[in-house]
Amino acid sequence: MAVWTLGLNHKTAPIDLRERFAFASERLDQSLKGLRQSFTTHKEVAILSTCNRTEIYCAGDQVQIPQTLSWLADTGKTQVDVLASHTYRFEGDASARHAFRVASGLDSMVLGESQILGQMKEAVRLASDSGALGSTLNQLFQRSFAVAKEVRSTTDIGVHSISMAAAAVRLAGRIFENIKDTNILFVGAGEMIELCVVHFAAKSPKSITIANRSAERADVLAKAHGGQTLSLADLPKRLHEFDIVISCTASTLPLIGLGAVKSALRKRKSKPMFMVDLAVPRDIEPEVKDLRDVYLYTVDDLTEVINSGQVHRQAAVADAEIIIDDGVQKFMTWLAHRHEVPLIQELNFQADAWRQAEVMRAKKLLDKGQSVESVLESLSLGMMKKMLNGPLRELNHTEEPQRVRAREAVKQMFLKL
Repeated sequence: MAVWTLGLNHKTAPIDLRERFAFASERLDQSLKGLRQSFTTHKEVAILSTCNRTEIYCAGDQVQIPQTLSWLADTGKTQVDVLASHTYRFEGDASARHAFRVASGLDSMVLGESQILGQMKEAVRLASDSGALGSTLNQLFQRSFAVAKEVRSTTDIGVHSISMAAAAVRLAGRIFENIKDTNILFVGAGEMIELCVVHFAAKSPKSITIANRSAERADVLAKAHGGQTLSLADLPKRLHEFDIVISCTASTLPLIGLGAVKSALRKRKSKPMFMVDLAVPRDIEPEVKDLRDVYLYTVDDLTEVINSGQVHRQAAVADAEIIIDDGVQKFMTWLAHRHEVPLIQELNFQADAWRQAEVMRAKKLLDKGQSVESVLESLSLGMMKKMLNGPLRELNHTEEPQRVRAREAVKQMFLKL
């Protein structure tokens, strides 16, 4: 069984390309089925889609990266050669190593961040529910989770980590002298927004408002931090009330348009607005960045702030790589053993056929009135001859090299009890 990975991330592709290949969880089942159908033979597949990466993990009889690339290009309505120049491709042990590094946070924009592990587990759950996961990929991911757990518990990879939420707070501090004097709007109510709310709430802003498609989730999050809620329908006409806007939803279309921001700026009379768009696809139209008095940052723009803490964790990376190397070796050993499964099945089938033949012969002898002792002797002798026939034939082979190999194999299998 072969394994391979195809992907693009914040290191290889700009956000305007990555957002074409973002898979919403509600349509992932259909995408997984479409991907499997694009292959000529049965394949195991899983898709990991986050704001920083889209990756396809596959397992099958043969590596089929060109077919995988073609399917992804069609999905994002992008030319294959254009997409190919922004993707990375791994096979075999390199594919396993990449999966282990991703799960451990070593391939993330925020080195050592833990959120990716939960996102990876969710991708595996969705693939399993869709029936797209088999024993090979399941083993790869379960070992990835185990390696990630060991990395986080035995190294300092997460120490000094600066999250996107913390980076957003730092950037806001550059625009506003005191966050306590600001009104903040959070668009969305998922895990990323929850983290952002926690970080900004610690700065005691003047007000916190949550706008979300699900009013119930928005209300729960707002109450937890002494905030209020706002319907998405009312967002354009109230946008001017907020100094800071943080958005991260799963919407496939922008929620905050250029016109709405222009209108808000006129009402604010040149007071600056700080906006962070953590969504992929983006929630805020990119043209907003060109407006005067608007400071708009995307996930890619946060890299500089996030990287400021990387140097402190480089020593931990070396320790983590040792753990990953060991995990890769063990997975490849397991995978190699999987190649012997068909042969093992054939051996079991052949041995069972011999057993049934000898049992039937023994029953006939008993029906003829022969004693149990003589029948048992005949049965055991018959089984012994069938078992030794092949090895003895190989040992009597006329060609010396093959006879030497057969001699060592017979010693290994029959004479070491």
